[in-house]
Amino acid sequence: MKFPRALASLVLLGVLTRSAAAPASKPNLVFLFSDDQTARAVGCYGNPDVHTPHLDRLAREGVRFTNHYNTTSICMASRVSVLTGLFEYRHGCNFEHGDLERRVLNDSYAARLRAAGYFTGFAGKIGFDLKGEKFEALAPFFDRWAGGPGQTFYETEKNAGIARYAARHPHSSRAYAAWAADFFRDAKASGKPFSLSISFKAPHLPFTPDPADLARYEGRPFTRPPNYGVERGRHLSAQARTSRAATGYREWVNDYDRTAALYYALITGVDAAVGMIREALAREGFADNTVIIFTSDNGYSAGAHGFGDKVLPYEEASKSPLIIHDPRLPRAHAGAVSDAITAGVDMAATLFALAGVPAPADIDGCNLAPLLTNPAGRVRDHLPLFNFWGVPSAQSLAIVAPGWKYNYIHWYFGGDGLAPTDELFDLAADPFEMKNLAGDPRHAARLAELRRLYDAEVARIGRLVFRGHGYEPYATLFDRTVSWDRKAPLIARPPSTKKNKK
Repeated sequence: MKFPRALASLVLLGVLTRSAAAPASKPNLVFLFSDDQTARAVGCYGNPDVHTPHLDRLAREGVRFTNHYNTTSICMASRVSVLTGLFEYRHGCNFEHGDLERRVLNDSYAARLRAAGYFTGFAGKIGFDLKGEKFEALAPFFDRWAGGPGQTFYETEKNAGIARYAARHPHSSRAYAAWAADFFRDAKASGKPFSLSISFKAPHLPFTPDPADLARYEGRPFTRPPNYGVERGRHLSAQARTSRAATGYREWVNDYDRTAALYYALITGVDAAVGMIREALAREGFADNTVIIFTSDNGYSAGAHGFGDKVLPYEEASKSPLIIHDPRLPRAHAGAVSDAITAGVDMAATLFALAGVPAPADIDGCNLAPLLTNPAGRVRDHLPLFNFWGVPSAQSLAIVAPGWKYNYIHWYFGGDGLAPTDELFDLAADPFEMKNLAGDPRHAARLAELRRLYDAEVARIGRLVFRGHGYEPYATLFDRTVSWDRKAPLIARPPSTKKNKK
C-alpha cells in the first residue's frame, strides 16, 4: 500500500519534529586528576619551562580557569571533596580525622552517575578508605576498577590494576592511559554513556619520572618565581613557618633546578597520557560527545616563600589548573579564559549537571557549566580555604573573594609565643603575596568585609560540622572573638589513622 504524497510528507515532518525536540544523548565524561600540581606548572598558564602540548591544546579547544582553588590543600580531604561536592568539615575525612563513611560516598558523583545508568570506571590513586572496611570495598562502586591503595606506585608493575601494561608502559602515567583505552572499548560495548575518572600519581613525591620525559629537562636551569626563597617568606605569619611546608621538603630550596626538572618531567608524562586518552576517544568515535575535565587535588609551593609543600592557603599551594573541554559547544567558545573563583568542590556539581543527574540538595560546590559559554560570569562571591590538619599552629581558615581578589587568612593559634595573626593580600596588584595589607588603614573596609564573610563561615561550621571526626572544636578555634585561654584546652591531636605519607 502506498501513502499519498501529502500524507507521506506529514509523516516525515512529524519524524523530523520529534527528532528536533528529542533531547541530545547524554555526554560521556572523562575526569583527569593529577596529584600536587600547582596552577603555574602548565604551559598554557604562562610557564615556558614545562612541556605540556596536549594540555595546552585542551585549553585552546576548551575553557581555562585562572582562579581554581582546592578548599583543603591536602590529598585525602581534597579528593573526597571532589567526589562529594562537600567541604572537609562536612564530609569528615582527612588524615588524623578518620576514614570516609559509606553513607557519604553513596551520594558521590561516582555512585549517583552509575545509579543513573552511566558506565563508570576509576583507575589510580583514590586516596582514602571506607570506615571499618577493607580497601577492596571501594571497587563495587564502579563498573571497571583499577584503583590502588595508599599513594600507589610509579612503577606500573607494582599496581595490580594496571600491571598488565607494564611491558609497554613501565611508568604508570602512560599505563593509566592504556587502561583508559580498554575502558572505552568496554564502555562502547555496554551501550551506555560513560564516566571515567583517572587519578595519576604524578607529580607527587618521590619525584620519579619516566626517563624519556626527564631527558627533555636534564641539565637545564629554570626560572624562579618572583617570590622564590626563604627570604621572600619572612613577611608571612610565624604560624605559616611552623608548617611542614617550611620544615620539610627542602629540595625546592636546596636544589631548585634539579627538583624542577623532575617535577616538570612528571607533568610532561601526565600530559602525554592526556594525549593518549584523547587519541583513544577519537578511535572509538567518542571525541565529539565526551566532556574532558583536567585538574589536580591541590597546588604545590615549589619554593615560593621558601615553602616546599602544599597545605598552606597561599596561591601556589592552594591553586591548581582547571581546564574543561566540551566539544558539543560552538567553536566560538573555544580558548576562553574564566577568572571566576572556582574550586575542587565544584567538580561533583558540574559532573551532575553535565550528566543531567540531580545533585544532592545540600552540597557546597557550584555547577561550572554556565561558565563554559559565559566565562565572564561568576558562580560565587567568595570561597573558604581550610587547614584542619597537621601542627595546630599551622591550621587556618582563609577567605578568597573576587573583585580585587583579596585573600584573607586568619591564623588562630596563640600559644608557644605566637599571637593570632591576620594576613590580607591584594591578589590583583600582588599575585605573589609579597605585602600583607591587614594593618593598612587604606584597606580597612575590605578587611572588615572579608572578616564578615570569615565569621559567617565559622558560624556555618558550628551548624553543619560532620560529627564524630574531630571537627567540632573548630567553630571555637577559628572564632576570632574567642580568647586563647578558651581555645587552648580544645587542641588535641587525634591518633593518626593513616600510615602512608601524605
